[in-house]
Formats: sequence, C-alpha cells, structure tokens
Amino acid sequence: MFKKTKTIFCDIDGTLIKHNGSLSAQVTSEPELLEGTIEILDEWDRKCYNIVLVTGRRESLRDFTKKQLEELGIVYDQLVMGLGGGPRVLINDLKPKGDDPTAIAVNLERNKGIKDLEI
Repeated sequence: MFKKTKTIFCDIDGTLIKHNGSLSAQVTSEPELLEGTIEILDEWDRKCYNIVLVTGRRESLRDFTKKQLEELGIVYDQLVMGLGGGPRVLINDLKPKGDDPTAIAVNLERNKGIKDLEI
C-alpha cells in the first residue's frame, strides 16, 4: 500500500541552531548547530519527507538565513519567515477513516535539538 510522505514543519532557532537571545544576537553571532541536526535532517531527506523550516526571523533576513543554512549544511524544501514569537497552531482535517492523525505537534526544550525526536 502506498504511504503518503510526511511534511515536517520545523523551527530554526532553538531547534536546529542554538538560540542566542534577541534576533540581532541570533544573526550577528556565529551559528552553532545543535547536536543531531544534520543527521536527522538527512534521515528525513532520505525518506523524502517535505521539510518546511519556519522562523520568526524577518523576511528582510531571507538571503542571510538561506546562506547561513546552506553553510551549515541544513537541507530543506521551503522556508517560511516572519512568523513572530507567538504560538504556532497547525490545523488539519482528519481523513474519512480517521485511523491516523493528520497533524501532530511536538514542543521541544530550547537548544536541546532534535537528535532524540521520533516521528
């Protein structure tokens, strides 16, 4: 049976890269990859997951952010910027049979990374 590809929405700062405080500190300090970031992203890429990175960074930092991600070796399919610091809510419908959830949320402790994340 054909299994549909997962879409992963993943924050950048504090999840993939160490969060250094303010936005200005985040873009002026040397980025530090959190443990397991590349390995997990590579695994998701091998599984053909659609990787959508999300961030509160302003749209004016798009080119800077894309360059930073590239230099760090972070693979992704899409980059959504300017989301701000408030809660992010994913709303999705259930399939008619409703057997499997179609939306899952995971909250991680800041700067602990995704190395132990199983989805």
